[in-house]
Amino acid sequence: MINRIKKINTALPRLLFGILLVGILCQAVGIFLVEDKADYSVGLWIGVLTAIFMAFHMAVTLNSAVERDVKGAQAVVTKQSIIRYLVVVVILGMLMLTRIGNPLAAFAGVMGVKVSAYLQPLFARLSHKEMQGNTSQIKECNYEGDE
Repeated sequence: MINRIKKINTALPRLLFGILLVGILCQAVGIFLVEDKADYSVGLWIGVLTAIFMAFHMAVTLNSAVERDVKGAQAVVTKQSIIRYLVVVVILGMLMLTRIGNPLAAFAGVMGVKVSAYLQPLFARLSHKEMQGNTSQIKECNYEGDE
């Protein structure tokens, strides 16, 4: 499954890992700080699922944009960004109206995509150190295209 996700975008698995990690940390910390634990948890995980949707949507949008000329790419990215943020607004609005979950917790879950994006250099460095320790996966490659 990770290989299928990597086909969409090579950074996507680490981004999704970061979103889930932020969600777990928010859950662990928030469970001690809030009175209505169920409301908080439902809101948080709705936000985390929204962040996962956003990550996939951004990856697909970027793939689509790189295949276009500059004006076409700008138009696609702008349109898809608006759609993505409208989805977030609709989900947060539904949480406020229905009171199924805490909208602030959902917002914290959505912000997991931002935190995860900022942590990407750290995740890349850690996974690079992991690869250095396992030399069986490293192949020599010359620069003439042969492996």
